[in-house]
Amino acid sequence: MAMNDGGAYKLELVLGKRIQLLRRAAGLTQQQLCNEANISYSTLTKIERGAIKTPSIFTVSAIASAIGVSLDQLVGSTKIIDQERHLTVSDSGVRFVYFDVNGCLVRFYQRAFTMIAEEYDIPADVIETAYWHYNDQVCKGTISLAEFNSMLAKKIGIDQINWRSYYLEATESVPETQELVRWVYQYYKVGLLTNIMPGLLVAMRKSGQVPDLDYDSVIDSSEIGLIKPDPKIFKIAEQRAQVKPQEILLIDDTRNNLTAAENAGWHVLWFDYANPEESVEQVRQTLKVS
Repeated sequence: MAMNDGGAYKLELVLGKRIQLLRRAAGLTQQQLCNEANISYSTLTKIERGAIKTPSIFTVSAIASAIGVSLDQLVGSTKIIDQERHLTVSDSGVRFVYFDVNGCLVRFYQRAFTMIAEEYDIPADVIETAYWHYNDQVCKGTISLAEFNSMLAKKIGIDQINWRSYYLEATESVPETQELVRWVYQYYKVGLLTNIMPGLLVAMRKSGQVPDLDYDSVIDSSEIGLIKPDPKIFKIAEQRAQVKPQEILLIDDTRNNLTAAENAGWHVLWFDYANPEESVEQVRQTLKVS
């Protein structure tokens, strides 16, 4: 089966479905879009589910502007991909693609160090050093996020801190990867394989920072008690993917993780979130089908 730039299997969608998909691709929750477009939450939800089939041109224009697309793109002159899947195998034998989260699907969580530094007048490097003392433990789930907050606060000399709120505020989605994940999802089994603190992945999927798809496998380090590059986490990910090692591609921004995956027999690609367009093109070329 041949593919081209995501052009195959595109279907014309009703307006509500188009708005929903474009909103999610832009990393916006329904409430965020309502705030940006200055429309009520109930109006947007009715439009997205099709209860309002012909909203006013003023409402549609406001939604398009808030999402960052043209009116023509929103109402139908440019088609978008439906969620129907047509699974295939790449020329290199890939059937399953795992995406890392931090550094691939989202970026700039390190801004949280600066935010905390400015609020409490503490050097950012002091905060970052303290953070890494406990990061592996909380990402493995051996301590809770509440315990991490307590330890971090004590280490930097403040009464309390809520890392989750700083992280979610600082982190932003990578639009190019958001689009890539949705494209890959049409043709391959897709999973997430991430070192992350408890609850953060769920929160980002709900907010739209991470595409909220029906993933074939989600490996959340805090749930399974292992972090990359431990070889055991790749074995679990392989078992859940239900394919052979040589049929898996890992997209990650950390060399140690890629090396471990390669040692497990996987295909690997380094993702450079500073140059996402180039990285996305490499993925597309790797997943090409003749």
